[in-house]
Amino acid sequence: MARSSTTLARSQRRTAALLLTPFFGFFAAVTLAPLLYAAWLSLFTTRTSGLGFGGTEQVFAGWDNYLHALADPAFRDGFLVIALYCAVYIPVMIGGALALALLLDSGLAKARSFFQLALFLPHAVPGLIAALIWVYLYTPGLSPVVELLQSGGFGVDFLAADTAVASAANIAVWEWTGYNMVIFYAALQAVPRETLDAARVDGAGALRTAWSIKVPMIRPAVALSVLFTVIGSIHLFTEPRVIYSASTAIGSSWTPNMYVQTAAFQDNDFGLAAAASLLIALFAAVLSFAVTRISRRGSKP
Repeated sequence: MARSSTTLARSQRRTAALLLTPFFGFFAAVTLAPLLYAAWLSLFTTRTSGLGFGGTEQVFAGWDNYLHALADPAFRDGFLVIALYCAVYIPVMIGGALALALLLDSGLAKARSFFQLALFLPHAVPGLIAALIWVYLYTPGLSPVVELLQSGGFGVDFLAADTAVASAANIAVWEWTGYNMVIFYAALQAVPRETLDAARVDGAGALRTAWSIKVPMIRPAVALSVLFTVIGSIHLFTEPRVIYSASTAIGSSWTPNMYVQTAAFQDNDFGLAAAASLLIALFAAVLSFAVTRISRRGSKP
């Protein structure tokens, strides 16, 4: 009997290993290998010999690329832009998605399926296309929105340095509010109806029930959305890059990812680009850990 159990356990382990091998193979190929290559590339720099007239050679630089990136004001300022972007984008998007989900879950909402689809549709538009549409709406002389505002006495330059962060955040809010609303609405469907009925019997109104019962019970879903939103914000690239193509008020290294692109494809400094990319990944990992710890601490009674 013991021998048959041991044979069964070995067979199960072999089956599990066989099924997991393709996943680990793809994971190593598309995640670990690029990370290792970027780490190796970040330790070298390209130098030109012969006063600029000779050939180029790869020279071991050690930590110089990392120190260069950390000492570069353009790289550091990019994180300040991301912080301001998160301060504008995350509360508006998460708050709007949560409010819409609560409204759809309430008895006041009609045609829920229609509104779910209508609110989710912006997310189905590719990010690049959405950014191009919004930049068109931001551009003076082309945008009917800008023309309408100017005719009403409101001269707003959406592509100026002071408003570019809010303009980028507005594009992301339009793209992602419906997506997170669907997540929150699905989480609300798992709230026990008995708990809601008990709250109504105790005299709790719709707003009190939503704030005191529904929101705390879907806190894990909200925390997960905040975590993914923070990670996505750190890697912000598409919206700022499209805004940069239409605006002269922001630089080519406006965000950390734009800094990496500039270093790699304009300055041809792949070592610096690799080092900056790994620093961004490290920052994202640390911030994700912090957000996870805070959300867990907040969920404890």
